Amino acid sequence: MAKSDRIFKNEKNLRQRNGESNWIIDIGDHVDRSHPITEASMGKSNVQLLNDAGYDFATIGNNEGITLSHDDLYHLYDEAEFQVVCANLTSLDDIVPPWLQQTINLQTVNGIKIGMIGLTAPFNAFYELLNWHVTPEFDALDKHIAKLKASADIIIVLSHLGISVDQEIARRYDDIDVIIGGHTHHLIKDGEYINNAVITAAGKHCSYIGEVVLTWSHEKKKLVKKEAYATDITEVAKDMQTERKIHKMQLKAEAFLSEKVVHLDKPLEVSWYTETKVMEELTNTIREWTEADAAMLNSGLLLDGLPAGNVTYRDVHRICPHPINPVVVDLKGAELIEVIRASLSKEFMEYRLKGFGFRGEMLGRMVFSGLEVVTGLHKDGNEYVQQVMLDNGQPVDPDKTYYIATADTFTFGRLLPEIAKSNTKQYFVPEFLRDLLADTLRKKFG
Repeated sequence: MAKSDRIFKNEKNLRQRNGESNWIIDIGDHVDRSHPITEASMGKSNVQLLNDAGYDFATIGNNEGITLSHDDLYHLYDEAEFQVVCANLTSLDDIVPPWLQQTINLQTVNGIKIGMIGLTAPFNAFYELLNWHVTPEFDALDKHIAKLKASADIIIVLSHLGISVDQEIARRYDDIDVIIGGHTHHLIKDGEYINNAVITAAGKHCSYIGEVVLTWSHEKKKLVKKEAYATDITEVAKDMQTERKIHKMQLKAEAFLSEKVVHLDKPLEVSWYTETKVMEELTNTIREWTEADAAMLNSGLLLDGLPAGNVTYRDVHRICPHPINPVVVDLKGAELIEVIRASLSKEFMEYRLKGFGFRGEMLGRMVFSGLEVVTGLHKDGNEYVQQVMLDNGQPVDPDKTYYIATADTFTFGRLLPEIAKSNTKQYFVPEFLRDLLADTLRKKFG
């Protein structure tokens, strides 16, 4: 962020000297609780950084929306000096945060009227457990676009919906001029033109800065040019004022997270390829806590071991930084066996996942609770599943339904299709797996 701040300051000064209206916009997911500063402040420090950088507008990403408790999200932007726009987020208690706007109308220095609407991804399986609701994006657009068109010369969509949805929005709505996208962390270096809209996105991790340039003809009374660019800033020097602020926030966060969780008499080892005591106990905890028939967790969730001595919440966060919640899914016995087979394959264990909440290096070996998995080795050294039994010694019935606790990571994408396609997914929020890890350390290793 110290690099992007440097660009923003320089570019904003240049635009102001040229008499050009300009705004800085965040498309969501600025809050990520895998960072200790965000964890300690529940995102309030992130908002302060956006204030200091001179942001004008922001929409909400799923990291803001579903990794914070209802109360923490309700108060996240209390001190924001920028406007927050999201047309499809509502509170189930009908108490709307005072900072939340569905649409925004603004005007350039030369009197051109701009209408802006924000939209976020409808992950209602999580949102509704947190007492929020996200309406479908097209319902929100149908409700607001005509009104925006009547009051604005230009319509801009701040979309935390993903590239495929952005493309469909452009195809459906002739009146939309610009779609600034996020969520799928895609990069569009020179803009994508569909129908009347230019679509843009700047990737992830602040490696790129996105810029949209709109040229209005006062004579023709319309936009005559729409440009969008994403520029690589990885080699740009940092803004040292921002760097100092972040350093101070880091020290404050470490002090806040220094509360002792447990004292260990001996070190706890972690391995991504073999079962360890701490992973066994964490998997037992998630099974007991969710009251599931069995549980499975991948060893890559723990990034490092713990030395003997006092363990703080900062240590717990360091070794388990993922914003991942527990989930219980229902699986037929045959599906469960197939999941176990897939999870013990070399390809699965060594898969370097980026996304779905996972902030580690590789998935690692699956560890089970409530199940006994007997394996053998092929001649080529690859492991295979010989038998799967319950902890009472009975074999898993292929036709029986079992309730399995695991990480919510596997309910997305195609890592373990049987889990992703499960008809029943009971998510547990706002607890993260690291909260259960802290509880496991206190009860089993203290």
